[in-house]
Amino acid sequence: MGDSNKSLPARLSLLKGILPVNRAAALRDALAGISLASVDIPQVLGYARIAGMPTVTGLYTAFLPLVAFALFGASRHLVVAADSATATILASRVSTMAPTGSVEYVALAGMVALQTAALLLLARIFKLGFLADFLSRTVLVGFLAGVGAQVSIAMFGDMLGMPVPIPSSRSLAQLTYVAGHLAHANLPTFALTVLVVGVILGFRRFLPRAPMALVAVVGSIAASKAFDFAAHGISVLGPINGGLPPLRFPAVTWQQFLDLMPVAASCFVMIIAQSAAAARVFAQQYHEEVDTNADILGLAAANAAAAFSGTFVVNGSPTQTAMAERAGTRSQIGQLSFAAVVVMVLLFLSPSLQYLPHCVLAGIVFTIALGLINVQSLKAIRRESPGEFTLALVTAAAVVLLGVEHGILLAVALSLMRHVRHSYHPHTMVLEPAAPAGRWLPVPARPGTMTAPGLIVYRFGSDLFFANDHFFTLEVTQLIDSAPDVLRWFVVDAGAITDLDYSAARTLSDLIQNLHERKIAVIFGRVNRYLRADMDRHDITQTIGASNIFATMHEALAAAGVNPAAHETGML
Repeated sequence: MGDSNKSLPARLSLLKGILPVNRAAALRDALAGISLASVDIPQVLGYARIAGMPTVTGLYTAFLPLVAFALFGASRHLVVAADSATATILASRVSTMAPTGSVEYVALAGMVALQTAALLLLARIFKLGFLADFLSRTVLVGFLAGVGAQVSIAMFGDMLGMPVPIPSSRSLAQLTYVAGHLAHANLPTFALTVLVVGVILGFRRFLPRAPMALVAVVGSIAASKAFDFAAHGISVLGPINGGLPPLRFPAVTWQQFLDLMPVAASCFVMIIAQSAAAARVFAQQYHEEVDTNADILGLAAANAAAAFSGTFVVNGSPTQTAMAERAGTRSQIGQLSFAAVVVMVLLFLSPSLQYLPHCVLAGIVFTIALGLINVQSLKAIRRESPGEFTLALVTAAAVVLLGVEHGILLAVALSLMRHVRHSYHPHTMVLEPAAPAGRWLPVPARPGTMTAPGLIVYRFGSDLFFANDHFFTLEVTQLIDSAPDVLRWFVVDAGAITDLDYSAARTLSDLIQNLHERKIAVIFGRVNRYLRADMDRHDITQTIGASNIFATMHEALAAAGVNPAAHETGML
């Protein structure tokens, strides 16, 4: 009965990023969206350049895809349009299959967007929003730094006015080519680039809210038209087809479809990771609920809209979302207002874009790319965790040396490997007496350490599974063999163990039987319900004896003939 009173959007779980809304909030967000457009339009033009697409397709990403996410997504803050990371992933592979900017290239890019939409839809159907957690923040920082370096290098040719495109998609080859052809640089182009980059970076430092990228675009278009930059050797975009995007299916061959799947998979991983992170950060800032699976549906709809409107893959951009928040948007109404401004530009202002110099667009992209290299985060990671800092640098180097597609796969692999490494070789401790108070204190497990005459209390800091069961057995055996006195009880603090697989159960059973043969009683304390269920299922309970398995450490120590109150410690 209650559902019948709900509106159609509520029943269909639509417009979550807009509702509820009131007139004052809607007006505020609409005006903020116009402010966002003044800053973000040059950005999406730059992202089209990164993607190797016709410049106007950057505007396309901020129209139908953005509207599709506002309809189907849940985040009130996420800006879904072109993004540098996914644009780079796209260009790194598709540029080897067709000339950039060509009709075939546009069709291939559209198919990548459609494949990405399909993967996102599958992720929504199977509620795979948790996949966002498998790309750690550390390697994501490293990945984006690598993307920033790669994109910066790729812009050198246009920034210097090189007469021909750089004949490679690899950063080192591009850098080598530029260094070997500096004599062919166009000085007026280089001077204009330095002016644009200097002004944008200078204002970013002292007046970060000033829309200097828009000023650079408008100013350079006016100057180019007035002084005929093209006649002075400064390359410009040339005629651009205006109007709304044409709706068509991105037709490719079956072999091309298969060749594009790894690109779509890489875009999928990046979209899941970046969009979820951005949505989560701003939702927490405003104490709002996060619905990752609804956002995935919105992202799937946005990429499907991109595919059919002649543009390339879109992403929930952290940088553009931060720009929207600074502009004052608090719901997707602001993003819809941004889309309305884009429509006005497409209908009435696109002819002016033909005068925009390539070097100005490259300079804007260069400043965007530098912003991806988060030096403060890298410094913080280095200060707090040198090991993770090394992982970030390895990921960044892989992106630059091997390419974005391999870099994203390595990023995921490193994130998982770091987690597995912690589980494979966890922290272990033994309680040791601290004179003269008689207290027991946890110390790293090392041979020769005993808790009390005849007793060792040992803590294993991870689940027991096939990869670390031999480490558990080896360390327990070493502790027992090196004990300075005859051992009667070996107490395992199982507070960190919540799971026990078949392989580890067999290894544990053999170890317990061996210790029983040596007249050593094995006692498990702090056994939770999940571990107890595994122990029962694998017959470990029978091997140890149900009377030697306890829910608390106090009970376990009492079973070993110890008064826990006499040896107070945080480990108990």
